[in-house]
Amino acid sequence: MSASSDQSHNERNEQTQSLPRHIAQDAQDATETLPLTQRSAAASDPQQLFLCSTTVSDVGTVRANNQDSSFAGAHLIAICDGMGGHAGGDTASTIAIRSLAHIERDDVTDDVAEIASMMETSVMAAHDAIVGKARRERKLSGMGTTVTAVALVAGYWVLAHIGDSRAYLLRDGVLSRATQDHSYVQHLINTGRITEAEAKNHPQRNVVMRVLGDFDIDPHPDIAMFKAHAADRWLLCSDGLCGVLEDSTIAETMTEVSNPGDCAQQLVSMALRAGSTDNVTAVIGDATMTLDAHAFDLPHQTPLVGGAASASLEPIADIVNEPIATAPALRDDDSPAQRAAALAVAEKPQHDARDAHDPRNDGDSASTSGTSGTSGDESGRGGSGQGGQSKDESRRVVQPSLVREENGDRPKNPDTGEIPVVTKSNGRISTDPNDPEVAQAIRAEQVKLHKTNRARRRRKRVAIIAIIVFVLAAIAGTLFGVYRYSQSKYYVGTADGYVAIYQGVPTSIANFTLSHEVKRTAIKVSALPTSWHKELEQGIVRDNYAEAESHVELIRDELAALQKAQAKKDAAAADAADGTSADDANAGNGTASDNTSGASTDSTDSTTTPQTQTQTQEGGAQQ
Repeated sequence: MSASSDQSHNERNEQTQSLPRHIAQDAQDATETLPLTQRSAAASDPQQLFLCSTTVSDVGTVRANNQDSSFAGAHLIAICDGMGGHAGGDTASTIAIRSLAHIERDDVTDDVAEIASMMETSVMAAHDAIVGKARRERKLSGMGTTVTAVALVAGYWVLAHIGDSRAYLLRDGVLSRATQDHSYVQHLINTGRITEAEAKNHPQRNVVMRVLGDFDIDPHPDIAMFKAHAADRWLLCSDGLCGVLEDSTIAETMTEVSNPGDCAQQLVSMALRAGSTDNVTAVIGDATMTLDAHAFDLPHQTPLVGGAASASLEPIADIVNEPIATAPALRDDDSPAQRAAALAVAEKPQHDARDAHDPRNDGDSASTSGTSGTSGDESGRGGSGQGGQSKDESRRVVQPSLVREENGDRPKNPDTGEIPVVTKSNGRISTDPNDPEVAQAIRAEQVKLHKTNRARRRRKRVAIIAIIVFVLAAIAGTLFGVYRYSQSKYYVGTADGYVAIYQGVPTSIANFTLSHEVKRTAIKVSALPTSWHKELEQGIVRDNYAEAESHVELIRDELAALQKAQAKKDAAAADAADGTSADDANAGNGTASDNTSGASTDSTDSTTTPQTQTQTQEGGAQQ
């Protein structure tokens, strides 16, 4: 999971170049002038420096839940700003805190280079865990988180950073930004396209270019190492704080407010008053020095967890193998932000009453406003953050599993967010990715996950094939049923100009006809009336072959009757035509006779006339 040595060296050099000059020189000395195996011995009496830390986390006045998570211990401080919606951001930031928590243990090595490698490995392990959980639970898809963590190791600071959360270092009264935002607006600033002032109101100021989580982004963190000085003060904060407060305001508060608890409280309160619409989280860490490193009564504090990670403290207590406490709530200073938050809570009393019985919400109530503190005998903290709580709840302290079992508490299976939990032979629980047993458990989990995914894919393929076969069988069965039904029917239609009987129905599916010809008659379609043609073309459907035959016989009988009637009609027409012809003939014959008679008369008359004339002439002569 860790990057190659060359890549890590280049990333650290880039991170060193972004640090202020006086800090960068220490980082250069730590990374180049000291052999990796001798850095712990190089610091003069490194055991004199101790980390005194505190944290405050508040849900704010707009968001419904707190997606920030923070950790404040004696060796490690960290801030994680989750993203990915209501169900995802808090999960991602919690996983990241749990992945880094093992660095807090007392038995962790004092080798600076090894701690730097462990921090990088832990961040990458958190990335893998977030991705794995997002793939298993679809509702968490797209979740991610920023990580900014600082560890005090043998007199050196080791810084790991990815995202747009920030780490500020106050040294000798000068506030310096020790990290560079992995955001789009920071890229625009670096390229000279916008100014710092313009970045405050840029519409894409929340776009992060590098982050841990379910994204196709480089998850390797920036790593830096530099010498720790007594009285160094760190501020780790989410963008809900640094996005609304100017660096000058942050510097003034960190300089003037000496108590770390009060400083964290004031910074968060000022961010809320300035109108922050996001979760607001601050972690303050002070490097303190003790005069006698071997004294029995050394400074000690109970590690504090704020934000979403405080919803379940048992896994973290088991990881660090010491008591873990939730940070107290943000003090109620009667600010506008606090009044707005109180009004929002008052508007949903029934919802809050239901959530009051949810252990997760109990943790969130503490996490939404956690200020870190220490155990009761802690020096220099003054119980800050406890006396002014806005909610009537006491801080919750959780013991590691061995103590819980001794006290009779029912043991729980810790959920470390996809990171294997290994119980070692001495009874201690470890989630350190650098531990050989944990690394072996991680590989075993990966093999198991691979087998599970492969079996799931196999089952999915079998299910898909079965569904396809079932669908195809259903379609085939339906088509076969339709075809069988169609073949139980018959219809009378036409074939090449003749009336024919078909088995099936007069239709087709995808150019597949559902009928075939079984008998062709001698009846010509042209001999039938025109009105019958359309019916025969559409098909006259009958339930069986006998009915189709009967219909053909009916057509034949009708055709015979029509032909007979037509014959009679034609005969009558012929007879009528014959009678007319006879009359015409008779009329013609009568005319001819008259003409003959007349001719005969004329001829007789003409014959008679000469005779008469002769006779007359003869009579006259006789006379």
